[in-house]
Amino acid sequence: MLELFEYQFFVRAFLAAVLASVACGFIGTYIVSRGLVFLSGGIVHASFGGIGIAIYLGLNPIFGASVFSIVSAFAIQYATSKSQLRNDSAIAMLWSLGMAIGIIFIYLTPGYAPNLMSYLFGNILTVSGPELWVLFVLTIIVMGVFIGFQYLIMFASFDEVFAQSRQLPVFFINALLLILVAFTIVLNIKTVGIILILSLITVPPNIAMLFSKDYKNTVPGCFIWPCGHF
Repeated sequence: MLELFEYQFFVRAFLAAVLASVACGFIGTYIVSRGLVFLSGGIVHASFGGIGIAIYLGLNPIFGASVFSIVSAFAIQYATSKSQLRNDSAIAMLWSLGMAIGIIFIYLTPGYAPNLMSYLFGNILTVSGPELWVLFVLTIIVMGVFIGFQYLIMFASFDEVFAQSRQLPVFFINALLLILVAFTIVLNIKTVGIILILSLITVPPNIAMLFSKDYKNTVPGCFIWPCGHF
């Protein structure tokens, strides 16, 4: 078994699994605590629209997915706060719209769309060195934000009205975490895939919460279980 670590592609795959598990562990705990699982699903599937547009324009698909995911996340928040549109309805519309846009632009792209299946299902063995560094930076940023703002995040997650009454920067924290959710989802698409990334950020937190009600103890359990799964 240890002989596998003699191969560079396996070492990169192992490190990518660890980094993805840690980042998704922190983000997943927040998502489940805030009840944002459906929103995350909308971001995941809307990102396919960004991938399709980027492939059509000859750009980096991850760049297209990142921009499309962030815009989609804030569009959902804005639409539900400024209109009578229900949150779940806005997410469902963006969910199907993103997938439809992605399929249309991929169909319009001349020739064969490269590595399309790797974005849908992921291929952890093809993670490159630069992609691994991007995952490392993302994980450090996610850990830094959650450790540095842990009490503020807990206030905003469990009692947003009370946090606002204490004049805490709830809007800033929510916006920052929404961006981190989008980036965590998109940057792990190559590792896990669009179809499975939602499971990675929702299943471990729910399992961990069955054994611990403490927020601080839930997070470690969220990335230990996925590491074993990989």
